[in-house]
Amino acid sequence: MYPVEIVQPMKEELTDNGFNELLNGADVESQLQKGGTTLVMINSVCGCSAGTARPGVLMAVHNATRKPDFLATSFAGFDTEAVQTIRQHLMPYPPSSPAIALFKDGALVHYIERHQIEGRSAQMIASNLISAFEQYCN
Repeated sequence: MYPVEIVQPMKEELTDNGFNELLNGADVESQLQKGGTTLVMINSVCGCSAGTARPGVLMAVHNATRKPDFLATSFAGFDTEAVQTIRQHLMPYPPSSPAIALFKDGALVHYIERHQIEGRSAQMIASNLISAFEQYCN
């Protein structure tokens, strides 16, 4: 488990911009039972990927015409129970962090794994997400 001093600023980058923290399995299940669309960012300390994933997610949310109904985040290696529960909803995809998932009515409809984040700019990630929002969000 990562020290809170390292994790907190990376959490706040999302929570200060409207993302709700999913801290345990019950939070995840409750969120995914809500109707509509939920964007879940599995946050990470990985500088090579999370350094573009967080800005890309924020760019997408701020610039999209259609947006998810709910924004949520859990931190890999810190919010362990919540991330394990999210990953159950991401099957058959293997564990990945960072990762970005879009759910509609509790079903996974779009997923960006770490290998799709690495080496890509925040703008590329945002563009990918905005396209998914156009397709799945109202």
